[in-house]
Amino acid sequence: MTQRLHLVFGGELIDPTKNAFKDIAAIDVVGMYPDYASAYNAWKSAAQRTVDNAHMRYFIAHIHRLRDEEVEASPTEELGD
Repeated sequence: MTQRLHLVFGGELIDPTKNAFKDIAAIDVVGMYPDYASAYNAWKSAAQRTVDNAHMRYFIAHIHRLRDEEVEASPTEELGD
């Protein structure tokens, strides 16, 4: 069975109409979650804490999509060689 991993992270954006962070070093990594429902709850909580700052955004990244277990080596693994 494939494990579904979801990363919740966010930070202050340069411009609220774009997805570029103002300071990469200040990105808030909320955590890694085993299913979308848990990740969504964490995302919602983090987003609600920063609702007064229009430049703050939180995202859910589907980490499990970066790796295809059916392929011998995924393209991301090839970068290390």
